[in-house]
Amino acid sequence: MPGLFSSGTLEQIRAASDIVDVIGSSLPLKRAGANFVALCPFHKEKTPSFNVNPHRQIFHCFGCHKGGDVFKFIEYYENVSFPEAVKRLADRAKIPLEQESGPGGQQTRHLKETLLQIHEQIAQRWQNALAGEAGAQIARDYLAQRGVSAEAVKLFRLGYAPDLWDDTVNWAGSKGHELALVEKAGLILRKEGADHYYDRFRGRLMFPICDEQGRVVGFSGRMLAGAEKAAKYVNSPETPIFTKSRIFFGLDKSKRSLLDAGCAVVCEGQLDLIACFMGGVQNVVAPQGTAFTADHARILKRYVDEVVLCFDSDEAGQNAAVRSLDHLLASGLAVRVAVVPAPHDPDSFIKAHGGEAFRKLVDQAEGFFDFYLHRLCSTNDAATDRGRQAILRGMAEAVRKSGSPVLVDKFAQKTALRLGVSSDAVRAEFKNAFRNKAPAADPAGDEAPEAGPEPQRPSPHEYWLLKLLFLHEELVEWCAAHLDSDWIQHPVVRQVVSKRIEAHRTQAWKNLGTFLDGCEMPEMQHLITEAAAEERPIPHPTQQLADVTLKLRNQFIDRRLHELIQLANQPGTDDATRIEMLRRQQDLRGLKRQPLAPTAQQSGQPDAGKLPA
Repeated sequence: MPGLFSSGTLEQIRAASDIVDVIGSSLPLKRAGANFVALCPFHKEKTPSFNVNPHRQIFHCFGCHKGGDVFKFIEYYENVSFPEAVKRLADRAKIPLEQESGPGGQQTRHLKETLLQIHEQIAQRWQNALAGEAGAQIARDYLAQRGVSAEAVKLFRLGYAPDLWDDTVNWAGSKGHELALVEKAGLILRKEGADHYYDRFRGRLMFPICDEQGRVVGFSGRMLAGAEKAAKYVNSPETPIFTKSRIFFGLDKSKRSLLDAGCAVVCEGQLDLIACFMGGVQNVVAPQGTAFTADHARILKRYVDEVVLCFDSDEAGQNAAVRSLDHLLASGLAVRVAVVPAPHDPDSFIKAHGGEAFRKLVDQAEGFFDFYLHRLCSTNDAATDRGRQAILRGMAEAVRKSGSPVLVDKFAQKTALRLGVSSDAVRAEFKNAFRNKAPAADPAGDEAPEAGPEPQRPSPHEYWLLKLLFLHEELVEWCAAHLDSDWIQHPVVRQVVSKRIEAHRTQAWKNLGTFLDGCEMPEMQHLITEAAAEERPIPHPTQQLADVTLKLRNQFIDRRLHELIQLANQPGTDDATRIEMLRRQQDLRGLKRQPLAPTAQQSGQPDAGKLPA
């Protein structure tokens, strides 16, 4: 994966992304000697075991054993691929990637950076307007009436666009922004047939829309008063930095909660999400001004395995829940539906009953197909032939999309029970409905494999060997001359040591970060960062390496002696073979009494420690 980017680009990004700054922007780091510590974001713990080493620019958790460099932290913490982690750090450091280095790429990158800057500045302008301008009293009164706390206003950076036609136009001029560029940002509009601009957002409560990195990329403005024909909400148009079908409101704040819970609560509006978040249900997102899309489902799949739809209790909200099914199932997500009792939406329900009551509502949400069966039965008259057919067709179409024979059979039985008919008859009806339909994609195809057993730990001597090699680079030369990698039992340690020695021989070693990039197995990275993260003083490291290497050689000889003894004692072994085995045992015992010498690769002599084939 690192091959997608040149080593020079990766080194430039790494050098510009101090790991303490990057991790410290997400976690509260505390200094502990030469390192920094925090509660690990990747597993639950009460005592900090997450270490950040500023000297070596690595992190390691001694609890869950996750570790790596700054790229790996972004991969784990943001739950993104390596290329995306590189891109995010490059954006943070304002370093163009290779594909952006040409004239067209540089122009596009500059445009996006400028649009992001404009959005951040206007967000601050509208925040200040909400906080202090007299004309924003209507917005402050509305927020008070809706029970939105000052803490929520600050956290979600709510603002107010003054009720003027040219406030943003004049603001842009004062900042030196070209009006054509501000129009491209979606903040102002050009009057048709004239060279005159006017504000898109006027007299509205403003909700900044952020990408997953927390950068403002768009806005949603809620009407507070004025013409009845005006739209209740006005949203930013599609721009080079804003695509509605790929944006969730609130995801930048809820993504850690999503990963921790393994479940996403999907609601409809910004105020619903803010009420949920401030009420303690923080694993929540909201699609932004558009129907739920396949891109939305793919984004959620990076964070969770299950979705709870919590749309409004009116007809439009319940229909929106039904329309979301296809994309969610296609992404392999389990789906439940939380029905908020009418006439409430999540916001008003939490205001009336509290966050804990809403959490219980989410926890008790029924599976999508149970919800849908109930909905079909409530909107169709099951006492009539027409109503029964509508229920059967609706359920057949829905369960077919699951691609699960077990679910199909289960809901054939449930549907039969609701309609008072035999389950065999419903199965036959389902089969007829399936006949002319293409088979649905099997969501099980995206399921992650079950976690394997906890990886075996290396022996203390093998772990200490790693520590010596990565804390004292000057020892690698001696190790390359005297250590045979076959003496190492742990397969991952053997790979790491061999790779480190090979990097020394070929003069490919640059630094620890570059070496980690070349270790694609997470187990290799985790062991290296564990060994290198804790830099306690090692007395007499050269002697310690010699002692460890000698111990590993002797343990290797002991294992070979044991094998020879077993072979010699096998039934049917002839006398000549047994005598040969005894001779080899004597050779190995003699080798064990000798001091360490250069290995066969260095001396050019046969290795007496190896058994003949």
